[in-house]
Amino acid sequence: MTTPYRNILSPGAIGSLAIKNRIVLAAMGSNYAEEDGTCGDRIKHYYEERARGGAGMLIMETSTINWPAGATMPRMVGFSDERFLPGLSDLAKRVHRHGCKIAAQLNHGGKVAQEDVAAGRPVLVPSIPNKVRSDMFPLLSPVEISKFIKAAGPDGKGARYQVMTQEDIDTLVEQFAASAALAKQAGFDAVEVHAGHGYVISSFLSPAVNKREDAYGGSRENRARLLCEVIRAVRAAVGDDFPILVRLDANEFRVQGGIELGDCLVTVQLGEKAGADAFDVSAYGNTGIGIAFTEAPLVHQPGGFLPFARAVKQVVSVPVIAVGRIEVDVAEKGLRAGEFDFVAMGRKLLADPYLPNKLMAGDADAIRPCIYCYVCVSKIFVNDAMSCAVNPACGREQDMNVITSSASAKSVLVIGGGPGGMEAARAASERGFRVSLWEQDKDLGGTARVAALPYEPNQRLVKYLCNEVRRLPIDIRTGIRATVESIQRFKPDTVIIATGANRAAPAIPGKDQRHVFDGNELRGLLFGTDSNASRKLNLFQRLVVKIGQLSQILRSITALRLLSRIWMPLSRRIVLIGGGLVGLELAEYLNERGREVTVIEPSGTLGEELSIVRRARIIHELREHGVTMHKDANIKMIGTEGVHFTANGEDLVAAADQVIIAMGAEPDSSLSDQLARAGITATAVGDCQDVGYIEGAIRSGRQAALAL
Repeated sequence: MTTPYRNILSPGAIGSLAIKNRIVLAAMGSNYAEEDGTCGDRIKHYYEERARGGAGMLIMETSTINWPAGATMPRMVGFSDERFLPGLSDLAKRVHRHGCKIAAQLNHGGKVAQEDVAAGRPVLVPSIPNKVRSDMFPLLSPVEISKFIKAAGPDGKGARYQVMTQEDIDTLVEQFAASAALAKQAGFDAVEVHAGHGYVISSFLSPAVNKREDAYGGSRENRARLLCEVIRAVRAAVGDDFPILVRLDANEFRVQGGIELGDCLVTVQLGEKAGADAFDVSAYGNTGIGIAFTEAPLVHQPGGFLPFARAVKQVVSVPVIAVGRIEVDVAEKGLRAGEFDFVAMGRKLLADPYLPNKLMAGDADAIRPCIYCYVCVSKIFVNDAMSCAVNPACGREQDMNVITSSASAKSVLVIGGGPGGMEAARAASERGFRVSLWEQDKDLGGTARVAALPYEPNQRLVKYLCNEVRRLPIDIRTGIRATVESIQRFKPDTVIIATGANRAAPAIPGKDQRHVFDGNELRGLLFGTDSNASRKLNLFQRLVVKIGQLSQILRSITALRLLSRIWMPLSRRIVLIGGGLVGLELAEYLNERGREVTVIEPSGTLGEELSIVRRARIIHELREHGVTMHKDANIKMIGTEGVHFTANGEDLVAAADQVIIAMGAEPDSSLSDQLARAGITATAVGDCQDVGYIEGAIRSGRQAALAL
């Protein structure tokens, strides 16, 4: 094999199970099951798409062994009764059509079984857990709060914890075994026992939670006893030729007295002796601390769990599955070095199910990147179905996948080269339309280029979309401003408008001063495209910006990100008016470059447009790095010395050398209205239709192309 990814694409085995490559879909809760716990068309199409994309094995999302008891989300798959068999069997058959294997992840939620809390059922725990005060709740918007499950239960008294007796333990072990037998009967190729992430087996393994004084508590060996009993019971139920995987935590972040690597190393050795065929090495975090969720289990640090996988590999003889934001090149290197045996990918295979096939075809540049925005998991937090910001077909495979056709020769003009416009052009071209793409700037990317400055993963998305529209037979014209007259002369059959939002500042007294910039001016200032904004700078600053323009260096996102750490035309003390997505990401960017930043948000929620998990992380980090943030602020005026506002009944002044108004984005229908008056029908997508940022732009762009 001549591919640079020879190891990741090489065949492997877990026990007696042969697997065509080393890429595994990591289990991720989806809320795609039917209300009765069965597998319907939606969840079947979702998994089949990942199998069609070339993964070696799929680990199905966490599923309850005693449905509905032990469920951690409203639409959770059941593995506890023969009525689940038809849907499970059909799902397995669909996966097998593509040469892919599938494992069932069996679980009982224990202390995090929110459906048990909501229904007033007993919540199984090894010991009564300590009360945890969460810092997530104050970050939620009223709409999000309304979607949260009632943690107080039906009677308002909270969870009804049931410290497990020996009878409860024996029943639980039997349920795991029976569910594994059902999985085998349904045609699954393996099972994964979930012993991590705060669920019931994990609670026994964790010294922070397990305070028992019997044979299941105390020593590491005692705390691992339940897991070993489950493994042995499952082995007896499924026989020797059916692999048993175990997912477990190597560490519990920000949990005092929680699981540490030493505990994990003892557990895996005991688990191997009990009959486990592979270990899926993850981690967990304190759910009461918002940032902990992006430390584990959904790690933000690239390759954050790799040291754990390496350590486990040293003490077991069975395969080890590494997980946790592992880039393809890093996975290839680790596999080549023998640090682990398989790599599990979750978010990457949501963003692009065809990642394995694209690697096989030698087309790694065509892989749609995950931008680690946490939209996927944040949906689960509010009991919605999982989605993906960069792949609108995730969970909607039946309706949103592009089907290539050459049936139509009609011409499509897309106006605007941001994410929405590029996705519309890409999808329309793949459908067989003749597509032209016009962008008024010199470079494609739109406001996503600005978003890529503070958050590098956004740059990967811009690069991917630019590569895609250039790969396809799309007539791309940059530096062209669309008018009614130019469109009439072009005579397209269909027009799609993706010109973005109007980001002019709202009417705040003092906004017209030289030290105040609105969103459009800031974008033009950073990229050197707005001469009016440059006039607000002093002579030296204007000179440097002019040099940047002439050298073309301001067109490079990478160069701007690096050079802005040395110099940029922004002063030391900056007040940002607006604490939404744009304001918080800009605050992060400026703070990293040594600016003293204050954020003032008129509403009651900071970062409402950010997904919950990313919002929690960025707010935590901003506070940790000294950024002052005010919400529920009534802004009075912008003075020469700072911004005057009231908050919590006090009159305050935030001192500023410069003020940036990072709010006021409104849909811009001006071009659509002009075309309508000229009798030209057009479809608006992205922020010019409804401000939905990257997720909304890509989704509406795809929908417009599919509706042609």
